[in-house]
Amino acid sequence: MVLTSEHEHSSRWAALVSVSSKIGCTPETSTAWVNKMEVDSGKKHGITSDAAAKFKELERENRELKQANKAPLFNK
Repeated sequence: MVLTSEHEHSSRWAALVSVSSKIGCTPETSTAWVNKMEVDSGKKHGITSDAAAKFKELERENRELKQANKAPLFNK
């Protein structure tokens, strides 16, 4: 909505404020969504949502493996 209505406003911020008030969130939240969409679509540099999700999954897996390595192999 922000990007499609941007031409109707004096700036992107004005579009963000307008759209945000209509959908019930803050302009800062809308800015984050627009930035994420631009990164995911390749229009802006950054870590994509898919890459961030994969990284988070690998971190979780790494924590679990470290925890499993600390566990004793058998009971005495």
